[in-house]
Amino acid sequence: AGTGEFEVGISKNGQTREHALLAFTLGVKQLIVGVNKMDSTEPPYSESRFEEIKKEVSSYIKKIGYNPAAVAFVPISGWHGDNMLEPSTKMPWFKGWAVERKEGKAEGKCLIEALDAILPPARPTNKPLRLPLQDVYKIGGIGTVPVGRVKTGILKPGTIVVFAPANITTEVKSVEMHHEALQEAVPGDNVGFNVKNVSVKELRRGYVAGDSKNNPPKGAADFTAQVIVLNHPGQIS
Repeated sequence: AGTGEFEVGISKNGQTREHALLAFTLGVKQLIVGVNKMDSTEPPYSESRFEEIKKEVSSYIKKIGYNPAAVAFVPISGWHGDNMLEPSTKMPWFKGWAVERKEGKAEGKCLIEALDAILPPARPTNKPLRLPLQDVYKIGGIGTVPVGRVKTGILKPGTIVVFAPANITTEVKSVEMHHEALQEAVPGDNVGFNVKNVSVKELRRGYVAGDSKNNPPKGAADFTAQVIVLNHPGQIS
């Protein structure tokens, strides 16, 4: 909210704009807008400055695809701790934030409550396993360890996995996350898993692991993609 700072962020190539668009592009569905540095507005803790920013950011995020009614706007000062963990006495004009969404309403006074009001996304465990490889390691005494994040489904030791597009099939010996053995890995988990009789040279980043017995990944003649153009000079016909 500092004088001139918001203007830079929201300008044509500003970071505020870019971050909001990137978040939406990457599939981040829930947003909180913390209006920071309220202590350095002119005058300090200015209600009109907060309202000006709220109005402008609301109109911008609406154009991107967010619903401003479902977004909490919280005036804060990270430096002084205002409205971070408890309501600030410096902004008596701020009556709190409120959001409306189909899952229900929420309201509060500070940033931490807005964070607590974020709804955890459902993990798609019931879909067939898909795990795109980020890397493949060879670890002495263990063997070949592909690494990646489970996107859908569940990965367990004993699963017979197939790697597309190379069509290599093998058994998963063990699954690890943060150096601890897992009985199962679910969507969102970033894991390493040890596979039998496959050399590190046969696998590579970008391959996708699936369960050979449950709709494994396979080639497609065509597919439907969602394409979002971040910045393009001129018109795309």
